[in-house]
Amino acid sequence: MDALHEKHCAVCESGGEALPKAQADTLLSNLDGWTVNPENTAIERTFHFKTFSKTMAFANAVAWIAHSEGHHPEWHIGYDKCTISYTTHAVNGLTENDFICAARVDRLIAQ
Repeated sequence: MDALHEKHCAVCESGGEALPKAQADTLLSNLDGWTVNPENTAIERTFHFKTFSKTMAFANAVAWIAHSEGHHPEWHIGYDKCTISYTTHAVNGLTENDFICAARVDRLIAQ
């Protein structure tokens, strides 16, 4: 299986199906620090930074990932932290796209 961060998001369409919990859990095991909500409809991670400028630099880099993949997170940005949440609204649940973007964010942090 290709590494998640090397894949690209597929176009989402209404009427598709969300991932079953077992498949979501398998994909989640490839990520660092992300959690899935109890409804199995979103994954989330909070990132901490030392300064506001580093928080905003991170947020801008995540925005670039979202734009390039056509898959956008929900997020909350504060002075020294940014919480990112991915879900696929078109299927009201999780798809591989959510995990691809999360893996790309993980790679961003690792660098």
